[in-house]
Amino acid sequence: MTKNFEDKLGQGGFGSVYKGKLRSGHLVAVKLLGKSGANGQDFINEIATIGRIHHVNVVELVGYCAERSKRALIFYYMPNGSLDKHIFNREKTSPMDWEMKFKIAVGVARGIKYLHHGCDIQILHFDIKPHNILLDDNFVPKISDFGLAKLCATNKEAVTLTAARGTIGYVAPELINRSIGRVSYKADVYSFGMLLMEMVSLNKHLARNNDESSKYFPNWIYDHLNQGRDIDVENVDENDNRNIVRKMTIVALWCIQMSPDNRPSMNKVVDMLEGDVEHLQIPNYPAYVAGNEEGRWTSDSNASISLLHDDNGSSIINIISDA
Repeated sequence: MTKNFEDKLGQGGFGSVYKGKLRSGHLVAVKLLGKSGANGQDFINEIATIGRIHHVNVVELVGYCAERSKRALIFYYMPNGSLDKHIFNREKTSPMDWEMKFKIAVGVARGIKYLHHGCDIQILHFDIKPHNILLDDNFVPKISDFGLAKLCATNKEAVTLTAARGTIGYVAPELINRSIGRVSYKADVYSFGMLLMEMVSLNKHLARNNDESSKYFPNWIYDHLNQGRDIDVENVDENDNRNIVRKMTIVALWCIQMSPDNRPSMNKVVDMLEGDVEHLQIPNYPAYVAGNEEGRWTSDSNASISLLHDDNGSSIINIISDA
């Protein structure tokens, strides 16, 4: 179906993706996985997870291949690629307008809400980021890449992980420092908040202002909003667009609260995004973990983390490629 893998769409730490065509004429993306260090556990995870999901904002699995050492997942082809290519404008395309950005943000939120609360089992994604949001021909967002996902009972309030999982810049702090709080679906809420930050490009805006560059950028946003000041973002002029930016920013601040107990559920996030911006309250100024007050969580879609322990029992972070 790929004509000997002639049309390569992308390359990542998991392997490569190729464009193909089914006999029916439908275009597909074939995700050919590289050798897994976990006996194919990521592959089994993805099939087990996606196989039970049916939602407009979650990618649909068409089929898979498991022949000896070969592992491949087959999805419908998404002609507009992944969200990161548009918000980082890597392909120098026309910038996405704010109504489209907002539509995508709401779609992603609905997809995560479905994973957390809409299935017969709770699905924690653990790798929400622009790279894993695919866009169809109408720019409808589809959450993809469930290799790190974990399934748990709907009534379970916390999960046990032997290692942290996720992407630097989007990974929830409790996954790195367990003293912050229990690991739960709130980890995906944090990642979604950081995704909103990227969509509004607030951390890039801060980096251009040298006088503010030493601040952890959510602190800088709090200062602006609490002083009643608008945040100047590129390509924002009309009042409706400013309302969209303000709404996405306030929702993001709620989502990236340091303590998972202070973050809203995705049910509440969807309600906030779909509600009136005038009814949104700015969350209280967050209290950060000692020593991290000025730490900056820079986002990088190409680096994932795993939490390891040295012989003395202290936590260290290992950075691995996972484009």
